[in-house]
Amino acid sequence: MGTYLYGRRMYETMVFWETAEGLKPVAEDYAEIWRSAQKIVFSRTLEDVSSEKTRVERQFDAAAVQQMKEDAGADIAIGGAELASHALAQGLVDEIRLFVVPILVGGGKKALPAGLRADLELIEERGFSGGFTYLRYRI
Repeated sequence: MGTYLYGRRMYETMVFWETAEGLKPVAEDYAEIWRSAQKIVFSRTLEDVSSEKTRVERQFDAAAVQQMKEDAGADIAIGGAELASHALAQGLVDEIRLFVVPILVGGGKKALPAGLRADLELIEERGFSGGFTYLRYRI
């Protein structure tokens, strides 16, 4: 991953990886990937960031994200329901990667914009113990 695009709440969850210590090897590998990537937080309220290689943008600019995609030398990931919804509605998403967790929780923000219809092609799927499933779709 070369760049992560986050909403404020997702960034506040993920910034854990900036200073995480004493991790198992696989988690330490992920922490290194996260630390080395650029991070852009889209937020109207976040004043400061607490991680390196991170900047705040006040509004989502679809044209700027499209240019970023064209210039990118590595993948760009989007995290956060509202931000993902904007990117999907603007046609900026090439793949959707989902982890299906065997727990139901009602409420929360919608990750899919109203009225969106997209044909998806399943390109990868993996099952994990405990009923977790990873699904990767091309749009």
